[in-house]
Amino acid sequence: MPAVAETHNVPRGDETVLIVEDDAALRALAARVLESSGYKVLLARNGVEALALCAGYDGRIDLVASDVVMPEMSGRPLVEKLAETRAETRVLFMSGYTDDDVMRRGVLDGRTAFIQKPFTAIQFATKVRDVLDQPRRAGVN
Repeated sequence: MPAVAETHNVPRGDETVLIVEDDAALRALAARVLESSGYKVLLARNGVEALALCAGYDGRIDLVASDVVMPEMSGRPLVEKLAETRAETRVLFMSGYTDDDVMRRGVLDGRTAFIQKPFTAIQFATKVRDVLDQPRRAGVN
């Protein structure tokens, strides 16, 4: 994800976003982009860490932006488990694989939001805003 220099055009928000990403540099950069746009950001390195963080966090988590493939627990099992206690949390999957590859692996169902890595700061922030602004549909975050 290119530098935060683009952030002057980034859509703003005040929601809470949980970023689950095993690449430390990408996790930190994604956090900076969203924090500079007004979001509250929570960070986890994998699904196991994200679930532990969620269990100890009393506030609302509006969106989880999760890598698809991570050590210990990947994105799909994470969001399935998270839905048991935080059904209102929306989901954005991120991956270096194309959306077709991810769908073939059974991770996406065609209704789940997806962004392919690498992406720019503006692409990421715009996708986060788009997912948060989507009307809710039954069974879809």
